[in-house]
Amino acid sequence: KAVPELSPLMVRNLHLISSLSLIPQSLSFARSSWLLLAPLLTPAVPQVTAPAFCVCPEVAHRFQWIRNLVPEFGVSSSHVRVLSSPTEFYELMMEQIKAAKQRVVVASLYLGTGLLEQELVDCIEETLERSLQASGPSDFRVSILLDFTRGSRGRKNSRTMLLPLLRRFPEQVRVSLFHTPNLRGLLKRLIPERFNETIGLQHIKVYLFDDNVILSGANLSDSYFTNRQDRYVFLQDSREIADFFTELVDAIGDVSLQLQPDDTVQMMEGMVHPYQGDKTAYCEVANRRVMDVINATRTRQELHTQTFHGRRSEGAPLLPQQDPNAGGDQKTEPDTWIYPLIQMKPFGIQIDEIVTETLLTEAERGAKIYLTTGYFNLTQAYMDLVLGTRAEYQILLASPEVNGFFGAKGVAGAIPAAYVYIEHQFYREVCCLGQQDRVQLQEYSRNGWTFHAKGLWLYLAGSSLPCLTLIGSPNFGYRSVHRDLEAQVAIVTENRDLQQQLHQEQEQLYLKSGIVSSSTFEQPTRYVKLWVKLVTPLIKNFF
Repeated sequence: KAVPELSPLMVRNLHLISSLSLIPQSLSFARSSWLLLAPLLTPAVPQVTAPAFCVCPEVAHRFQWIRNLVPEFGVSSSHVRVLSSPTEFYELMMEQIKAAKQRVVVASLYLGTGLLEQELVDCIEETLERSLQASGPSDFRVSILLDFTRGSRGRKNSRTMLLPLLRRFPEQVRVSLFHTPNLRGLLKRLIPERFNETIGLQHIKVYLFDDNVILSGANLSDSYFTNRQDRYVFLQDSREIADFFTELVDAIGDVSLQLQPDDTVQMMEGMVHPYQGDKTAYCEVANRRVMDVINATRTRQELHTQTFHGRRSEGAPLLPQQDPNAGGDQKTEPDTWIYPLIQMKPFGIQIDEIVTETLLTEAERGAKIYLTTGYFNLTQAYMDLVLGTRAEYQILLASPEVNGFFGAKGVAGAIPAAYVYIEHQFYREVCCLGQQDRVQLQEYSRNGWTFHAKGLWLYLAGSSLPCLTLIGSPNFGYRSVHRDLEAQVAIVTENRDLQQQLHQEQEQLYLKSGIVSSSTFEQPTRYVKLWVKLVTPLIKNFF
């Protein structure tokens, strides 16, 4: 029989995976017949044995191919809780900080300077004080990772908010400020504050307290605690996941500038400087640090699995409680799997891009994908997949009034209009292709609120509940794919109660939206000035 031809996307993704050193460089795609027969990305990688926490190797789901790229964490769905509001997000963080005994790890774009943010810092300070009052030496640590340019904006900024912690607890607190290697030389000297943030950012949002993790797209600012809608998922008693994200934040922190008590910054000894040192050397070091975290975790899981199967073949009991160091997520048979997806194109890491493109490509006819972003500016590859594949799409985006830049001064005030222009162009293409029944746009609108939620829910054909969601920092735009440091997780679940939680989350967001039609763009609020139309194609890759 004729050998089926690989699609351009699969060939591209196979080469990307190869570049990540996850498969042998000498692998011949043309001669690997097994590669051509397996679905999705599985052909690109040698088959990995069952992951560390899958105590029942026979349990399988259709997304296990993702574990060939990143670690797979099997958990009980009872340890996963979907949050719905900014207030709930803030209150949970405060509660978790107060209860923390070992570590608080924070990764965000920036920390705001308002009263709520100050209460958050004060809460961390009180927890640090309590840790010193305990008998014996304290091993409590606080690690905070922010973006350098965004965190340094203005005289009162993220850095000045955190200096008191550094000065009082220099041995327990670390503040790392990531500086993109792409902002350097003449470019760094000429681009003014705020505009320099368009070149590249630390955009990951992870909030971690001992063995509990909040994954979100929300930053640490008062609007994100009150009236800026985002998404949030809380993973409880998940030590392996918490360890992974702690190591990831540490790895990025190691290649970032370290804030000093006198408000200066310096690199770790022996580390290449992000904008004064050699760019290629810096990116190679950063790639190695991050990939070491991913590969080391996968290796540990594989070794654990081999040990597990060895015990099984010897007839030993298979209860996970045998391991005295087992985390909470090992105590019950998993029905939910967590996959961390990392995207750091400046460092040559494109895992999230590979997984997202493959999910869009492989979604079958009759499947439904709900995709939401606060800033609708899909990459060309994502747009082509949405318009050219088989699944049904409902895409939720911000109306101009709930865009975070609405009412901003200067050039930034025109950004909502630029997004309207991009949206209108995409809608026209949907109509030209006759895809209106399959691809639908909806605009989120809520008086007094702004919209920042991003992610994806996948409903298999014939199912009324989602089995997979993507949640984290990426916006599916050019910045997320090419410029910024991003991380999200794919959550795959067989548990109906958790599926119901995810479904309700999706419904609550979409209920506050209106369907986009041709008449939408005839409204006065959708008027786009000529200069914005002319400039948008030139600058759309920067916002």
